[in-house]
Amino acid sequence: MNKFQFFADDAKPIILCLGAHADDIEIGSGGTILKLARKYPKAEFHWVVFSAEGKRAEEARMSAEAFLGHNASKNIDIQSFKDSYFPFLGTSIKDYFVNLHKDLSPDLVITHYSNDAHQDHKLISKLTWNAFRDNLILEYEIPKYDGDLGIPNFFVHIDESIVQEKITLLCKIFQSQKQKTWFDDDSFRAIMRIRGIECNSPSKYAEAFYCRKMLI
Repeated sequence: MNKFQFFADDAKPIILCLGAHADDIEIGSGGTILKLARKYPKAEFHWVVFSAEGKRAEEARMSAEAFLGHNASKNIDIQSFKDSYFPFLGTSIKDYFVNLHKDLSPDLVITHYSNDAHQDHKLISKLTWNAFRDNLILEYEIPKYDGDLGIPNFFVHIDESIVQEKITLLCKIFQSQKQKTWFDDDSFRAIMRIRGIECNSPSKYAEAFYCRKMLI
């Protein structure tokens, strides 16, 4: 298995993180983001959550600040598109992507898995590819009831300390989700452990992504 370094050690990459809902980005790629923020302190992060209001919006902003705490350059945008209605709001969300693309040419885009069964997740992934087809796109996964996990082809080794930090932040910040039986330490650790096995991670843990195209 070949190893790949995202950017040169002294790089100042522009990284765009996209999530349909509060906590999506963190569940799917929180460990990788923590790792990138540490390794590339001069990186410019753009963090977009498309649906979060009230308490959920507060949690989304607090979480973004916490996960990007190691990096000074960050832009956090919390939108309020109606949860679970994204396919019916496609024009408005498409317009948002068009404007985002005009303003930004990221070195890395982190977004939802294109075969995710959730209608909101699927649309965000599709529009990501419409807008940023010439950029490196990694699609993250979110384990859930639908059983839509696939066979990822891009793995990021995650140290135990970062695994624990990711889980701690998720469980501490997203109090509105604590009544859900799946939103706990065991679930978040389990998927990272399984992906760690698949890529022979020395720490035993990894996050996995789907990379459709990559130019080296």
